[in-house]
Amino acid sequence: MEILSYLFEFVLHIDKHLVILVQEHGVWIYLILFVIVFVETGVVVMPLLPGDSLLFVVGAMGGAGVLNLPLALGLMLIAAIAGDQCNYLIGRYFGQRLLQSNTRFFNRSAYEQAHAFYDKHGGITIIAARFLPFIRTFAPFVAGVSHMSRQHFTAFNVIGALLWVLGVGTIGYVFGNIPWVQQHFEKFIWALIVLPGAFALWGAFSSRQSQSS
Repeated sequence: MEILSYLFEFVLHIDKHLVILVQEHGVWIYLILFVIVFVETGVVVMPLLPGDSLLFVVGAMGGAGVLNLPLALGLMLIAAIAGDQCNYLIGRYFGQRLLQSNTRFFNRSAYEQAHAFYDKHGGITIIAARFLPFIRTFAPFVAGVSHMSRQHFTAFNVIGALLWVLGVGTIGYVFGNIPWVQQHFEKFIWALIVLPGAFALWGAFSSRQSQSS
């Protein structure tokens, strides 16, 4: 529970935490950003990291001159692509073992949401899932379990990563330093968490309803 509460607090105040990390670690912040994005997208048992809010804040910090935005987004783009490829390979070669195991680190509910979304939307799920918490982590895993061809998965992976990293990062760059946005920053972070999550739940629910009817 302590880890979850820390992660939740980190996500809600990620702007302040990133400033502290930049002050404490200097150029190593770019490696830290790479690792966070890679772990969230590449490790199927770690869907709780702050993908959308992190990209938004990095964009805002780039706009304020605190970070080298092209370098930060470039490294995060590579991490997003490599992470999904890793997750796909885990699903392809070890997915059935994980599904049959009873490990508490594997979020079966999030997996089932991603699977329902994948059943309805197919390969486009890999792109759409970039913007959906939890499903983002499990979509490449589901594609691997389902043995989607590597060529098709890689194409969806690269397109989704480009839209996600550059899109959300650019939004942060353009809007993140507007005084009104900064005054209500926590509400924007909440919106980045709640709205995509609600959409993901609705998509999974509607997929199950259509399958059962």
